[in-house]
Amino acid sequence: EVQLVESGGGLAQAGGSLRLSCAASGLTIDRYAMCWFRQAPGKEREGLSCIDSSDGSTYYEDSVKGRFTISSDSATNTVYLQMNSLKLEDTAVYFCAAGTSYPQGMFSWGKGTTVTVSS
Repeated sequence: EVQLVESGGGLAQAGGSLRLSCAASGLTIDRYAMCWFRQAPGKEREGLSCIDSSDGSTYYEDSVKGRFTISSDSATNTVYLQMNSLKLEDTAVYFCAAGTSYPQGMFSWGKGTTVTVSS
């Protein structure tokens, strides 16, 4: 059974930083696109970033490019999202997902971790 468990969410001030983690079990992250999504209150879920751990390639949506950094640790089968220069509009539930292609090919999702950015 595939499980993705996010952690690291919480309260941060605008301009601050948080680091999210996604611990994967039941799959090897090197074999899939590992991605982060978020859903803000009253809004649709949006993709943020993906990593292909087999070659280290990454992708970022414009909304987070230059502020967020995705990385992975194959030894621990964990994916990270370093979030810097947080904005109020980054407040959302953040989800980790695994798939064969971004964004439509995600087949497994975590339950999410909540990030709240305050002024």
